[in-house]
Amino acid sequence: MDTAALLRRIGVASHPEPSVEALFALHAAFVDQVPYETVQYQFGRGGSMDPEQVAQRIIARETGGYCFQLNGVFAQLLTTLGYAVTLHRGGVQTAKRPPVVDASHLVLTVVLDEETWLVDVGLGDGLLTPMPLRTGVRVRQEPFDLSLRRSDIVDGWRLDHDPRSSLTGMDFEAAPAAFTDFEAQHQHLSLSPESPFVRTCSAFVRRAGSTAIIRSVGFTQIFADRIDNQLVESQPEYYELLADVFRLPLPHLTGSERDELWRRVWTQYENFLTRQAAARAD
Repeated sequence: MDTAALLRRIGVASHPEPSVEALFALHAAFVDQVPYETVQYQFGRGGSMDPEQVAQRIIARETGGYCFQLNGVFAQLLTTLGYAVTLHRGGVQTAKRPPVVDASHLVLTVVLDEETWLVDVGLGDGLLTPMPLRTGVRVRQEPFDLSLRRSDIVDGWRLDHDPRSSLTGMDFEAAPAAFTDFEAQHQHLSLSPESPFVRTCSAFVRRAGSTAIIRSVGFTQIFADRIDNQLVESQPEYYELLADVFRLPLPHLTGSERDELWRRVWTQYENFLTRQAAARAD
């Protein structure tokens, strides 16, 4: 991994030595500059999970990633910089998905200054900065309130997310995991037509004070005092948003691939409207 190039990509000028302040700065810079995204899975080709390959694509602004890719790259970056990093098996809960730990989410912890920190740059609209891994911890990371407790379903931990997030929460095991533990889930989530990451093209950027989300052609920004929603109605506007808001200019996509992606996201939106109409009819 080209550590210096990756640090430049996320806007960090230097990293003299491991510290809590430096860890917070790295985390906030990474989630601000590198999007959580499933654009790469819309062409039926999947995407590499290898941290070095993912880092190269992030540096080239061809891609962001999802949890296995983003936390995989961040873990290698932190390790190279001298941090003590541990991987854990996790699982995310949403309104439609019950709490489960099935290695569908990769979680990191870092031990620093005799404190263990929850580190997760792969939760979309999740953490802005690390959280101390202690029962009862509650933090305000604008625009969200987050809290930690022991998990009810595994020997491990539970992150309870803000009600305005798309996530209800996330559970993860206390036991360490190996990077290979996530390969089977990555194959399914990045390639299967039934994967939510294949079925819906999305991108997230977590910023100080807000978060930005695009799902198919629905663009949402969540602030402390409001939620703004907008429908993206033209192809130029769609790619402008991806480039300017989500740091995803996609220089490797051909014109025909851009046309294909635009048709795909509109089809996803139309399918969403159809499902909504059917639900109302029931």
